[in-house]
Amino acid sequence: MSDAAQPSAAEVRAAAEAVKAALDRHLDAVERRSGEGDPAVYAAFNELAAAAEVYDELLYDAYDEVTPFEIPGDDRLPAYAGPEEPSALSVLIRRDYVVVEPQRLLSQAQRIADLDPDIDTGNDRQGGAAAGESVHTALGVVFGEFEADEIASRHKEFGLEEGDSTLWVVAAEEPPEPGEWLSAPFDQADPHMVVCRFDMSSVFDEELEDEELEDEDELEVLEPGS
Repeated sequence: MSDAAQPSAAEVRAAAEAVKAALDRHLDAVERRSGEGDPAVYAAFNELAAAAEVYDELLYDAYDEVTPFEIPGDDRLPAYAGPEEPSALSVLIRRDYVVVEPQRLLSQAQRIADLDPDIDTGNDRQGGAAAGESVHTALGVVFGEFEADEIASRHKEFGLEEGDSTLWVVAAEEPPEPGEWLSAPFDQADPHMVVCRFDMSSVFDEELEDEELEDEDELEVLEPGS
């Protein structure tokens, strides 16, 4: 970066003052919060994170230095702002899988096609060997034959391994018109309208294992003096 493009000392100082002010606002919001999930605390947190990021970037550009702290991203949903008595709701589900046994998937797709020669494989020709020729085709056959919940419970049979999954229950003021959102089903998912959500991830299992190991270490330290 050229000297002309580097931020001035005044700009860095101003960014530092912005962080200080954001810290004060965040503490004030925390002290005054009305309960868990207070939107004022949520907003102050985001303002502090943004101010700290700007300061960190300017400090590095001007002096090739970094701050000794990092404000983590907030993955919590914002406070609910939907109707108290929703008259409609949407259930949004995402499940990720990894194809760990392609041959098993191909075999299952071929078996389905053998039982129903008229099944649509998405190719110009139908049934028979086409179902087991590619992973792309096999996925279309398997997911076209079975409900998503059944695949979730039997994923190993299809050569799949579970990844992260989430389910959001989203409130609505009124039901949408038929076919209204089919072209973009997830674009209208407003986090402020989420009544509840359920997440599953191997990250949670790893965190639990780490906590158990820490508990075991504490027990080992306490045992000699017990």
